[in-house]
Amino acid sequence: MVDLAVDIGGLRLANPVMPASGTFSDGLARVIDFNRLGAFVIKTVTRELRAGNPTPRVAETAGGMLNSIGIPSKGIDYFFDETLPFYKRFKPPLVVSISAPTADGFASLATELGVSGVAAIEANISCPNLEEDGRAFAMTPHATASVVARLRAATKLPLWVKLTPNTGDIADVARAAEANGADAVVVANTILAMSIDVATFRPRLGSVTGGLSGPAVKPVILRQVYQCARAVKIDIVGCGGIATGADAVEYMLAGASAVQIGTATFIHPTALIRVIDEIEEFCNHRGFSRISALTGALMRAGVDETDLEWRQEAGE
Repeated sequence: MVDLAVDIGGLRLANPVMPASGTFSDGLARVIDFNRLGAFVIKTVTRELRAGNPTPRVAETAGGMLNSIGIPSKGIDYFFDETLPFYKRFKPPLVVSISAPTADGFASLATELGVSGVAAIEANISCPNLEEDGRAFAMTPHATASVVARLRAATKLPLWVKLTPNTGDIADVARAAEANGADAVVVANTILAMSIDVATFRPRLGSVTGGLSGPAVKPVILRQVYQCARAVKIDIVGCGGIATGADAVEYMLAGASAVQIGTATFIHPTALIRVIDEIEEFCNHRGFSRISALTGALMRAGVDETDLEWRQEAGE
């Protein structure tokens, strides 16, 4: 029997697999057993009602998909009236993703979410920051430090901070999140990208650019997880292109303690459960009695930056 339990930023999970925010809905309860998940991470909640971006919002690409959903939201009141009561029926802890255009807005939401049934907050700081000319908070260590400090002062709940892969040095941003009170970082959101329809000479997304997700991004985000794991001591949740148990194991070997799955669920609604089963099968096959032993095993095996650079130069 494999012990699949993990501790993520102050929260105990029965296993390390959970949905990525915005890729999961209550309707999936008709397809999978919700009580088998490590945690719920719900669609991002904002204070106000949000319509989202213009259509089309999704476009398929080789090895993934583009989306420009724009965080449509029914608002904080709908969360309390409808969303929270629904998820309280199940065993996995509820992680509430939040977004706001200012640091004070984030803090205000976090304060209100300190209620029964909310186990942790995931701050989506990949969203535009009105105080930094619309640049995402997570683009710079300075903006990250500011918003995370405000969040930490506003809540005693475990605080997970979702980073953007579009910054120049994600490890520095992770350090800023850790230094200002984050209990874990989620690495990472989607990669900024675009696609053009050559038949119409028009972008395939209504907002021109969007976020790339799916298998195509996995090597990039996996590298960023590895860099963050070397930079911080807080827990890391890997998110990007995970579709199989082997994908999840890669992320854990690179330093993640848990994983989030998104695009794979759109293709196979039972992907979350399959990944849990495949991780357990891997551990049984390789003789691991605890899944937590996988986290950071790449670094414990003696691979360092010098070794990686040598291998790259040698063409391996």
